[in-house]
Amino acid sequence: MSEPLKVLLVSGSSGQQSSTCTVLESLGSRLEALGAGVDFLDLARDPLPLFDIDSVYSSDYYKALSRRADSADCFVLGTPDYHGTMSSILKNFLDHLWKEMAGKLIGSVVASYDRGLTVTDHIRTVARQYYAWSLPYAVAFQEKKDVTIQDGIISPEFEHRLEMVAHDVIRYGSALRDLRKEGLTEDQPGFMAHYRPKK
Repeated sequence: MSEPLKVLLVSGSSGQQSSTCTVLESLGSRLEALGAGVDFLDLARDPLPLFDIDSVYSSDYYKALSRRADSADCFVLGTPDYHGTMSSILKNFLDHLWKEMAGKLIGSVVASYDRGLTVTDHIRTVARQYYAWSLPYAVAFQEKKDVTIQDGIISPEFEHRLEMVAHDVIRYGSALRDLRKEGLTEDQPGFMAHYRPKK
């Protein structure tokens, strides 16, 4: 890599102790071992106000969040499966952002006893609306079978899955980061032209 990939991991679990955080922390360690810079946002410990379109864009907290997201090259979003969709605090996080994530890679990790496929699809739908890219496969785990808060990753199969995610985030996140930079700077047609600085 020409420079370390910057990855923002976002935990959308509302629990102060959660298997979602445990999995993301494990993934973060793997990403750091591969040379990435990792930023971790735990929405249970650092909650966002409810999105309010009338006031959010002038608020100090939004400006800080926007800078944090803008500086990331890619994102991995973690959430429990709540009735077939993402948690409300993760959706609230996503409601705050848009252009900061355009052209970047978004991956997801879902705590689910039912494979988390609809949750993954909902996150991919948001990614498309962002004009972002998403990993082409779902990553789901079961608490006590694959992960425990006390022992971390306990399933060799899921451990292998996380290794795959880490390598793919580095590989495709780096490629998309470079392509995004080209799209922002070159004078050629493309969807990133919408995000180029005004001359």
